[in-house]
Order: sequence, then structure tokens, then C-alpha cells
Amino acid sequence: MTKAELIDAVAKSAGVSKTDAERTLGAFFEHVVKTTKKQGGKVSWPGFGSFSTTKRSARTGRNPQTGAPVKIGASTAMKFTSSATLKSALNPRRKK
Repeated sequence: MTKAELIDAVAKSAGVSKTDAERTLGAFFEHVVKTTKKQGGKVSWPGFGSFSTTKRSARTGRNPQTGAPVKIGASTAMKFTSSATLKSALNPRRKK
């Protein structure tokens, strides 16, 4: 689903204009980024999941074309963990 398709679907589902839906989604993602940038910041939505960050340490990788070692710097990555409710909804036949 593209950004435009998501905005259309949210606008239709919520009964609001596309502009309002885009503004609301933009504010949500802006808040998630701002909150998770803080040390240990986490945004949770009960029944859906939570957004947080994780640290990736520096490491040595390989150039796939030449096989030469490449240094990869440390970085911070966004992490999403789905809730048990969402997992159950996605896997209805799976036993607990």
C-alpha cells in the first residue's frame, strides 16, 4: 500500500477529508519519531503494538561484488513489536 492509498483508505474509513487524514497520519508519525528519539522512548498502541528504537553496533561487512571488507558504522534503527492481539488476528488458526 502506498502513502496515497493509505491516506485514501483512512479518509474513507474515518469519514474525513484526505487533507485531514494526511495531516493526522503525519502528526502521528512525527510524534512516534520524536518520542522514540529520546533515550528509551517507546510509543505503544494497545491491541496493535509498540514502536521503539534499538542500537546497532559498528561491524565489518563485505562488499558483495568484490568480497572486500567494509566498515559499517553504529546506528539507531526503528523497531516495531506487534501485540499478542495483533498476532492472534493475523494467525487465527495458530494455537496459543
